[in-house]
Amino acid sequence: MTEWTILGAGALGCVVAGLLRRQGEPVSLLLSERHRGHLHPSLDMITLSGRHQLIHTRPCFAEQARQIRCLLVVTKAYQVVEALQGLHKLPESTPIILLHNGLGVAEQVQALYPHNPLIAGVSSHGAMKEGDWLVRHTGKGETWLGPINAAAAAHAHLVTPLAAALGHAQWSEQILHRQHRKLAVNAVINPLTSCNNIRNGQLLEPRFADVLEQLSEEVHQVMLKLGEQESLDDFRRRLHKVIELTATNYSSMHQDLTHGRRTEIDYITGYVINNANGLPVPVCRQLYREIQRRSGKPPLRRERHTNKFVSTLGA
Repeated sequence: MTEWTILGAGALGCVVAGLLRRQGEPVSLLLSERHRGHLHPSLDMITLSGRHQLIHTRPCFAEQARQIRCLLVVTKAYQVVEALQGLHKLPESTPIILLHNGLGVAEQVQALYPHNPLIAGVSSHGAMKEGDWLVRHTGKGETWLGPINAAAAAHAHLVTPLAAALGHAQWSEQILHRQHRKLAVNAVINPLTSCNNIRNGQLLEPRFADVLEQLSEEVHQVMLKLGEQESLDDFRRRLHKVIELTATNYSSMHQDLTHGRRTEIDYITGYVINNANGLPVPVCRQLYREIQRRSGKPPLRRERHTNKFVSTLGA
């Protein structure tokens, strides 16, 4: 039985650790330096039924990277590369599974670890951190894994223990398609709920009808540019279903803003803008600028003759 090493002791990372341990899977949490020298307590996970369960995991640190046999990265998108840079002794045979919101990170990880099997993951499980080592499992959904490089193909079997733990996990050779579908929904829900300080379900109120219609059309048009074939009507039906299923939740971006944390806007709305390829996407741009403003970050400007955005600091 292969031990799962989870990098990212946030809400989702801890919930996944808890669900794996409940199935008897060995799990270690790869902790940051700030946890060194402190007691590593049992994880308190509140299940979907509201019960508290104590979850025991093994703590480990970067210098133990040589021992890692399967690495599941469940950090924020902007934390992935920096966190992986410290694992200098990670074996080339160790699969790296990236399970984060947004897109645009995998290419950097592939450059950093060109020989490791690299797997992308998409999950719709909900999780919330309620205190130190106290997390709540807030929603159950699908999980998909798929290969980013050729070496990953030999690790499709990893979905079997994940399926037993999470209730659903499947392998998809078209994982980018799954990522696009999730990103499209996130690019509508996350910035809109964050800028309006509302729960997801409030987006279906009449006052948001116009902006929801325009934003969903902008995001859909960019998805078409990226090769997706879902119709606008089908996308809107899928979007509304997600909003209804998560009606009482606050989006992850809303929570990040509320707690003064950096958001993943660059990897969600920023990804849409960077791939617009001539499409105006004015609502996306307005929301992007507003989230950056509320985060205390400078807006981005477009470089001439490119489709990339750079900070205005020093410009």
